[in-house]
Amino acid sequence: MPTVLLLHQLAQQEGVWTILPLLPHFSVTYSRNSSWIFFCEEDTRIQIVQLLETLRRYDPSKEWFLGKALHDEESTIIHHYAFSENPTVFKYPDLAAGWALSIPLVNKLTKRLKSESLKSDFTIDLKHEIALYIWDGGDGLPLTPVPEFCTDIVGSSCATSFQSSLPLCGNPVKKEDIFVAVKTCKKFHGDRIPIVKQTWAGQAGHLEYYSDYADNSIPTVDLGIPNTDRGHCGKTFAILERFLNHSHDKIPWLVIVDDDTLISISRLRHLLSCYDTREPVFLGERYGYGLGTGGYSYVTGGGGMVFSKEAIRRLLASKCRCYSNDAPDDMVLGMCFSGLGIPVTHSPLFHQARPVDYPKDYLSHQVPVSFHKHWNIDPVKVYFTWLAPDEEDRARQQSRRGLREEL
Repeated sequence: MPTVLLLHQLAQQEGVWTILPLLPHFSVTYSRNSSWIFFCEEDTRIQIVQLLETLRRYDPSKEWFLGKALHDEESTIIHHYAFSENPTVFKYPDLAAGWALSIPLVNKLTKRLKSESLKSDFTIDLKHEIALYIWDGGDGLPLTPVPEFCTDIVGSSCATSFQSSLPLCGNPVKKEDIFVAVKTCKKFHGDRIPIVKQTWAGQAGHLEYYSDYADNSIPTVDLGIPNTDRGHCGKTFAILERFLNHSHDKIPWLVIVDDDTLISISRLRHLLSCYDTREPVFLGERYGYGLGTGGYSYVTGGGGMVFSKEAIRRLLASKCRCYSNDAPDDMVLGMCFSGLGIPVTHSPLFHQARPVDYPKDYLSHQVPVSFHKHWNIDPVKVYFTWLAPDEEDRARQQSRRGLREEL
């Protein structure tokens, strides 16, 4: 049987989730006795016999980068508009289907990592960035598509598959146990807040709009922090302090979103059933900054940032604060939590961008919790297409409940 490794147990340093820093370890430890390093997600299902048969088709003495190929349908901000003339030309792996590196390629990449440090400060979309690094501007390897690496089970030839359902670890969290804070400002009261109210606001048990201007017709709360064109760190820390100190004693969860975030509160309630409110939980879509050089991971703000009360308590008990009101709030929070030894909990169900910014094949095996930005889309349509609770959601919950009762 293959040796199974869990990444979080391999190293204490921040950023092992970006894979590349671990390649030298793999090269030293496994290059003598192994032919392949195969990567997968926690929810990837693997048929070991089929996987081994599939890998046997490829000569292990050569360099191989294998996976289920994704491509961008149009150039996208999350990939820095790479290959903008023809975005479909560049293929990168769907991590949920699993992907593999032959040991000769691991050894080659290890040499390169030792001779030159990683160029990018930011880790935004890992699957795309790994493929770019291995491709090396055309001097390295492209991804070889492998039809047996699947997400949906299509026929009996699939070596891998992926379960596309929401995690549910018990009863969904009550909506009264989640407080939602919407960051806004006066100039967006007229166009963005009505969309929040038309879409997801009705699902929330507790919701407040935090602005630079008190408008009783919404109503908004003026936190006394002037609006900034970027960053919003001062506003976010004021929300955290208000949540902890002035109200909501019994509410264990805080979610901070932008006024152009689209979110499914009902799906979030399912997801949060998997976490313990007594722990310091900081949850959302994980990005990285300077991870090759002692940096930190952070939850990108646009897709929504979820905090347990214990995480907020520890943060505010520390001396870590914004260096200016317009500092990037999500990055400062990442830096603070990293210093406190509180890890970012990643969920790919939160999205910093719009559905059109992701490959259709990638979204097809997700039950998304959030998207972000209204730019060039109809946000109401996006919400009702991708996030609205529907009869199928409710039916799935009923069938699961029935199954659990039978068990």
